[in-house]
Amino acid sequence: MTAIAERPTTTPRRSVFRRPTAETGPWSWITTVDHKKIGILYFVTAFFFFLVGGVEALLIRLQLAQPGGTLLTADQYNQIFTMHGLTMIFFAVMPLGAAFFNYLLPLMIGARDVAFPRLNAFSYWVFLAAGIFLYSGILLGGLPDGGWFNYAPLNLIGPNPTLGVDPSAGSPIPEHVQRMVLYSIGLQIAGIASLASSVNFIVTVFNMRAPGMTLMRMPIFVWSIFVTSFLMLFAMPVIGVALWQLLFDVRYGTSFFNPASGGDPVLWQHMFWLFGHPEVYILILPAFGMVSEVLPVFSRKPLFGYSAMVFSMIAIAFLGWGVWAHHMFAAGLGPVANSAFGLSTMFIAVPTGVKIFNWLGTMWGGRIRITTPLLFAAGLVGMFTIGGLSGVTHSIVPHDWQQTDTYYVVAHFHYVLFGGSIFGIFSATYFYFPKVTGRMLDEKLGKLHFALMIIGFNVTFFPMHILGLWGMPRRIYTYADGMGWNFWNLVETIGAFIIAAAILVFMVNVTRSLRHGAVAGNDPWDARTVEWLTTSPPPPYNFEEVPHVSARDEAWHRKYVSDGSQAPRRVPAGASPDHGTPDDASPGEAAVPAAEAPAHGPAHDGASAIHMPSPSYYPAIAALGLPIAGWGVVAGGAVQVALLVLGGTIIISGLFGWVLEPSAEDH
Repeated sequence: MTAIAERPTTTPRRSVFRRPTAETGPWSWITTVDHKKIGILYFVTAFFFFLVGGVEALLIRLQLAQPGGTLLTADQYNQIFTMHGLTMIFFAVMPLGAAFFNYLLPLMIGARDVAFPRLNAFSYWVFLAAGIFLYSGILLGGLPDGGWFNYAPLNLIGPNPTLGVDPSAGSPIPEHVQRMVLYSIGLQIAGIASLASSVNFIVTVFNMRAPGMTLMRMPIFVWSIFVTSFLMLFAMPVIGVALWQLLFDVRYGTSFFNPASGGDPVLWQHMFWLFGHPEVYILILPAFGMVSEVLPVFSRKPLFGYSAMVFSMIAIAFLGWGVWAHHMFAAGLGPVANSAFGLSTMFIAVPTGVKIFNWLGTMWGGRIRITTPLLFAAGLVGMFTIGGLSGVTHSIVPHDWQQTDTYYVVAHFHYVLFGGSIFGIFSATYFYFPKVTGRMLDEKLGKLHFALMIIGFNVTFFPMHILGLWGMPRRIYTYADGMGWNFWNLVETIGAFIIAAAILVFMVNVTRSLRHGAVAGNDPWDARTVEWLTTSPPPPYNFEEVPHVSARDEAWHRKYVSDGSQAPRRVPAGASPDHGTPDDASPGEAAVPAAEAPAHGPAHDGASAIHMPSPSYYPAIAALGLPIAGWGVVAGGAVQVALLVLGGTIIISGLFGWVLEPSAEDH
């Protein structure tokens, strides 16, 4: 398919502001709608929040390194503990996944951008606004302090039993109420970003795949984006309703969760975990997709059991809606409910096990190349398996009663979410860094990073299993001497600083490689999928000619040919070889010849013939109004009204300008 000019035939309507034209500098980033720039913005911002969450974790470990710790007061510890969870889940791991979604999805399906570029930019600015809003509590009297789960009725009364606030003008707002309002509205704003992204990604996958790319020819990472987007689309409204109810309870004195007025605190747990367990898969499925792209490349084999991997991912997402109450075995639901959710928890281990064995099958018998991306991918397989095995123990109700609210649970979910999600994200970062920047990360520093990470991770989190079984509760800011917990808490603190050293090595590697790294070339890993058919980094329009896909591993089949009886051999440039058989085709179906489609990017500058969406101010403007209106709810008196009006005006003005502005303008 050749590039065709798509110029408008009439003069487009002008927006209130002149359309931004900057291609470099800060304004080009603020106004961009290019999915690649938005992906980079997501990654840099989310990595900053990852560092913030890491500092919070170090403060927690320093406080608990010895009995009777005095580094933090009880109130400070509760705030740090809560913000560590909120930051890592909502502002680090989720948006790091979104960074790869944004950057790679159009490239992997052969598209030039996502379906709604301005909505994509809006989702980033809303995410940033949510993070700023939540952390503004540092200046406003305190951060949320009830844990990331924020159980009722403690989220209502706090340390001082003041339930509900007189909403009349001039009414003072208690400190705890202010913190809960920050929690509720901050997560509501973050949820808007997730909903916008999920709709955008779903429409992009349905409507913008390259010719020939059927659903069962999509890269497995695209499937993980697709499934995760559906999970976000249905999970975010559930927590949204609960957060609105919490806001009205603490700010305006309603009684959704207040047992003293007829409310039900267990209702909060049901609604939170009906969102919270699918949220676990929102965090881990992107990493599953990432390592499913990395392992075949460095095993020199197609992904083992592609169809089984796809359907197991769908099964995980479906079954994930039926296990939420295994977080509530100690809440008194009764033996019937506990038995049902115990069984469903066992069932969901089956599709997860399928994925683990398929990854092992991919590596088994492969021509393994030991690279940093492979090491982190293999690290995910090992660490997540340990987390999965400890998770199976939670399905045994009497066993779960013993583990509930102990450090055994902390060990479990860190093996799943750190050993799973974070290891997968680092694997993808090393793998796709050359595609994004055109330069390679240093392999020696990368392997040092992995060694420190795997050692520090296990030194930190494996002893938590022991402490949990020895009875150390979660969410305590200090403990007495003589409990038998001193040694392992000190070991865990040492491990946390080893992880910090690993992250420092990674940052040094990135900083050096951006300036002095080896030039990568377009396909430095000898990769398999469509995104490696264009240049590194890709041009703004991704592909001058939209690729025609005739095999699952399209890039591989353009480079190699095999009749199945011998090792694949490289196709000479411009040759017309005897065609091999695609890994998703029936015998005799040929891969596209290398001569029919160039393996890399455009041979000439085709930008003038491809009309891309124009930059816009309005996504950032519309997002700006959300935290301003949120601060209005936090405030009292006349300030409340002023901020609500100002924030609402900015939101409405931004959205109206967005609607009236043409999506693309002929300059």
